Amino acid sequence: MTTPVHARRWTNWSGNQQAVARDVVAPGTADEAAAVVKDAYECGRRVKAVGSGHSFTAIAAAEDLRMALHRLNGLVAIDGPLVTVQAGMRLSTLNGLLAANGLAMPNLGDIDAQTVAGAISTGTHGTGAGHATLASCVEEMTLVDGTGGVLTVTGADEVFPAARLGLGALGILVQVTLRCVPAFTLLADERPMGLRDVLAGLDEWIPANDHVEFYWYPYTERAQLKRNNRVPVNDRPLSRWRGWVDDEFLSNTVFQGVCRLGRGLPGTVPAINAIAARALTARTYTNRSDRVFCTPRRVRFTEMEYEIPRAALPEVLDALPGIIERLPFAVQFPVEVRFTGPDDAWLSHGYGRESAYVAVHQYAGAPYEPYFRAVEAVCQPLGGRPHWGKLHYRDAASLRPVYPRFGDFVAVRDRLDPARVFTNAYLDRVLGG
Repeated sequence: MTTPVHARRWTNWSGNQQAVARDVVAPGTADEAAAVVKDAYECGRRVKAVGSGHSFTAIAAAEDLRMALHRLNGLVAIDGPLVTVQAGMRLSTLNGLLAANGLAMPNLGDIDAQTVAGAISTGTHGTGAGHATLASCVEEMTLVDGTGGVLTVTGADEVFPAARLGLGALGILVQVTLRCVPAFTLLADERPMGLRDVLAGLDEWIPANDHVEFYWYPYTERAQLKRNNRVPVNDRPLSRWRGWVDDEFLSNTVFQGVCRLGRGLPGTVPAINAIAARALTARTYTNRSDRVFCTPRRVRFTEMEYEIPRAALPEVLDALPGIIERLPFAVQFPVEVRFTGPDDAWLSHGYGRESAYVAVHQYAGAPYEPYFRAVEAVCQPLGGRPHWGKLHYRDAASLRPVYPRFGDFVAVRDRLDPARVFTNAYLDRVLGG
């Protein structure tokens, strides 16, 4: 097959990963996807499925045959709380579809641009002690294995704990059944606080609220605490003006300009962060759940996120100011901290424990590696597990000890993709060649 050069070039959302595939295909059915994989298996080629490109790692980079999933984006069935969709559907589309049918995802992250397949496969998560990754909502999946076979995997199958968070290493997801919940309204309470006050209250707030997270502003002692809780009625909506000012103008338009200024004049960043932290105002409002969970992100960035045992969070936060002060460049983005409960998917970052997630960011195009490596050096000895879709520097040898079922996952990979049709350089690094 021949693919135009412009179609073969791929760049992820952040712009920090690029790849040029030899060929690109876009199947519209599971059978079409299976035929492509079967042919690749027989010809010794490699296939990499690509969704929205919202991972910061090279997990979706394809240099041989790239399979775009955008045509696999339809609703298959709704059966009570069980919703079956094609795996290339974006979360934003899924959320609208669920709302139209009186349903919702029980939890979400703060970005809805990912495909269902990508979100599940990389361990996308939100925050809340009663929740784990989005993969924990999967009841059944259909995937194409490494020989071109089409498999339906349910909770009764021994490969299920591996397949529902499979890193794209076990097969190509073409259809997913999610266990959803009745649609609900969230009351959002967002307020600036001193970082010490936030930390002092966490042991009380985490179990007492449905969803808790906070942001710390580097070079300051200021933070923003966010608590979201279910309420029976949507009776405190934000005005259209206040929502636009906060979520579009300040969080995107103004912040974009501030980031550009800070990248050009890094010496201004501490003062800018101090002004921004002091300018934060409290707001309380209600809205449809996904509209509270997810916010527009138009300022592009690179990110690393580490899961650590919740009890280890103070040690990581204590180290961050010193790390940032010693960097040869400025840090413009706040540090995001979220919390989840135990997960049972074998390669979930939160497997088997109460988790805190610490996410560090840099504006796209700004230096980041010394910052990210220094944070990783603090988290790794604490048993930290890096988010699969966000930048990190670990390999299979260092990851195996922190995942009790790592060997079992690799055994499933040997079974479902014996010829490594779905591998790439990233998967070779984190799972072994």
